[in-house]
Amino acid sequence: MTGFTNVLSRLMRLLRWLVESRGVKWGTLVAGVVSLALVFGVASDTMYGIEHGANLLAYWHIALAWVAAVALGTTFVGSALYLRYRGRFWNRLAHSAGEIGFLFATLTLLLGSMWGKVIWNSWWEWTDVRLVTFLVVWFIYAGYLVVYSATERDSDELYAAVYGVIGFVTVPISYLSTRLWTPTFHETTVGNPQVSANIDPLTLVASLVAASFLYLYLVGLRINMHELEDKILRLHSPRRS
Repeated sequence: MTGFTNVLSRLMRLLRWLVESRGVKWGTLVAGVVSLALVFGVASDTMYGIEHGANLLAYWHIALAWVAAVALGTTFVGSALYLRYRGRFWNRLAHSAGEIGFLFATLTLLLGSMWGKVIWNSWWEWTDVRLVTFLVVWFIYAGYLVVYSATERDSDELYAAVYGVIGFVTVPISYLSTRLWTPTFHETTVGNPQVSANIDPLTLVASLVAASFLYLYLVGLRINMHELEDKILRLHSPRRS
């Protein structure tokens, strides 16, 4: 047990270094500029046989969707570690990642809706399993943020942590939905050589990297805000640990 505790301590220090390093800040800027340059300078605006500038939104739509899954997965891991070891850092990490994941999920839905209007001639399709299951994910994590804000202190933090663990089941279901059920509009992209979206791989990877750096940067800012809030509370309540 002591050995595992040491591993967690090192992991905590690694995560702190990662989200607070200058490399993440510069990486966010550089990767963002590269993504913009490739999207507007290299990528084709023709997809599914339709030529329209809104097709370029697909690169950020897909990138934000995947990074949102990573963020919500971090909420799951942070919540689980908090339930097991009670370290305040893990609860901060879970909530910070949950906020950013919810933000990215919201942007995913908005960008996807704008792109869908061009490709499908519809802002929303209730018959599409990916859309519906991703909306369920959005509602689940909106609920997580509400529960966390209502039970942020003392032993009530357990409720948010339990929610963060159980709620994550919706994420893999949504991302596997096009394999579990017959998709109406969304194609299975990973491992599907027949995909017809005409996505430029280099531009997509650059957008994924940019979204990942942005996620790390924002999570670092949010964790720092949590710690500042804790310091202020300790100043007003000296007896709190």
